[in-house]
Amino acid sequence: MEPLEALVALNLIPGVGPVRTRHLLDRFGGDPVAILRASRVELDSVPGLGGAQAEAIAGWQSTVDLDGEMRRIAASGVSVLPITDPGYPTLLRQIYDPPPVLYVKGGLVPEDFQGVALVGSRLTSPYGMEVARKLAHQLAYTGVTVVSGGARGADTAAHQGALAAQGRTVAVLGTGIDRVYPPENRGLFERITEQGALVTQFPFGRNADRGTFPARNRIVAGMTLGTVVVEAGLSSGALITADMANDEGRQVFAVPGRIDNPRSRGCHDLIKKGAKLCEGIEDILGEFEHRFPPSERASRPAADAPGFPALTLSPAEQAVWDALGDEALEVDPLIRRSALAPSAVQVALFSLELKRLVRQGPGGRFERLCRSD
Repeated sequence: MEPLEALVALNLIPGVGPVRTRHLLDRFGGDPVAILRASRVELDSVPGLGGAQAEAIAGWQSTVDLDGEMRRIAASGVSVLPITDPGYPTLLRQIYDPPPVLYVKGGLVPEDFQGVALVGSRLTSPYGMEVARKLAHQLAYTGVTVVSGGARGADTAAHQGALAAQGRTVAVLGTGIDRVYPPENRGLFERITEQGALVTQFPFGRNADRGTFPARNRIVAGMTLGTVVVEAGLSSGALITADMANDEGRQVFAVPGRIDNPRSRGCHDLIKKGAKLCEGIEDILGEFEHRFPPSERASRPAADAPGFPALTLSPAEQAVWDALGDEALEVDPLIRRSALAPSAVQVALFSLELKRLVRQGPGGRFERLCRSD
């Protein structure tokens, strides 16, 4: 048995989580194979390991389908990163309870290890969605990986904004890598694997439940330099992510909102407790000046700057640009002319606005600001 297989097996044993796995590795010299070969007496001597967990580990072969899990991994094209692998996120390895293995679909690169988390409520207002997309777009445009939880609302907007900027984004799942939750994000997840990665600590077949989301949130907070909360009520799970980031000594940012909006109260409470008020990406990048010095950040060219004509467009952006022509059009005619889905047109328009190629005028009509070629 290889060490990676042993870690996968340990991850499949109920009741043996990251903290107990760490205690086991400490007791057996960092050798996961030795853990699975240990006797019940040896396991009973491990601090923090109860009798039920010791029994489960000693009899793991009767309850764990390791061969089946390894076949599923190989057949799906998913990679599994053990905590000892150089490709394991550096910051995540430093938290109190790092996952012993990560399932990854897509690919992680060194730039992802200095990412920024962007989270918020599932029930996000139009303001919150716009801010999440804008911040994510601008962060990704400057080369910062945007990390979020793949959920409805602000998480989805954050991933969309990063993708529209043709930047990198990582979605941390609260399910097995083969599960799509929420189901309407299937297409989004496919795009993320092309410009980033889907990541989870859970094995194949694991569905979402109340316990998986806090585990996901700690990975979101743990693998990033800081966490930005865009919009959250006082009971939002985004505040759990912020608390976890704070516990690990990471910077927490909060975007202010309307004082009469209940969805802003969580962010306002974070600011009262010491989170940095975030009005734009310079508030974020300025906090990590040593990581992202201004001279190394990708600059956004002005519409009339030399070299702006070289700005590249995604296929969807090009289709919307072509559909606009020299007219000022509302969204519905653009959908018909471009033959794109309504959501794709909306995302493309948002990206074109950020690139200063189009603007929204009176009556919700969009028009070109300059040429793109």
